Amino acid sequence: MKTIGLLGGMSWESTELYYRLINEQVKRELGGLHSAKIAMVSVNFQEIEALQHQGHWQQAGELLAAAARQIEAAGADFLVICTNTMHKVVPQIEQVINIPILHLADSTAEIVKSRDIQTIGLLGTNFTMEQDFYRGRLADQHALRVVVPTADDRAVIHRIIYDELCLGIIRDESRQMYLEIMQKMAEQGAEGIIEGCTEIVLLVQQQHTDIPLFDTTAIHAAAAVAEALS
Repeated sequence: MKTIGLLGGMSWESTELYYRLINEQVKRELGGLHSAKIAMVSVNFQEIEALQHQGHWQQAGELLAAAARQIEAAGADFLVICTNTMHKVVPQIEQVINIPILHLADSTAEIVKSRDIQTIGLLGTNFTMEQDFYRGRLADQHALRVVVPTADDRAVIHRIIYDELCLGIIRDESRQMYLEIMQKMAEQGAEGIIEGCTEIVLLVQQQHTDIPLFDTTAIHAAAAVAEALS
């Protein structure tokens, strides 16, 4: 079994999900007392969040690159970055480590395409919904048409992520707002929706809507297990 490198803490609530999902799947696959071999560094999200909103991506990338080096030194065979937004600094991290990065957008796109979906909705932080590091990768490398919410709706999605979900706050009224935005995206042609922030699954699950949802946390965790057991 390969050792999975987890770069977490963004937020710790979603990283906890990664840890549990990975170990549960390893146990299902191998049985007995098997669990995953994991090397993890969990960063202080307060520092990362401040740099994000100040636009200091170079400094944020340096912090994550340093953490990635620690993970590699601890014996990880590949790296899983447990957040959608910070995949923006993947090129920076790749420059300082010698182990491969299991890219979340690639893992998600493969599952989306396996469902014969060509037009996909994308929810996440404003950074994820608006910038090319994620939506551009889905379009350019995977030939998916990407639908995002309006500017006003993007502001609602972003606020709820940072002011509620990253703090572990789950509100029914926020879920209803998300569901209404998802419905608008479906009316724009989205055949399914990527929950492109690892916290969104804490609020909206498939049971809440008929629109196919793609939980990036579960998808990425499953891809990590597949790689670890390959």
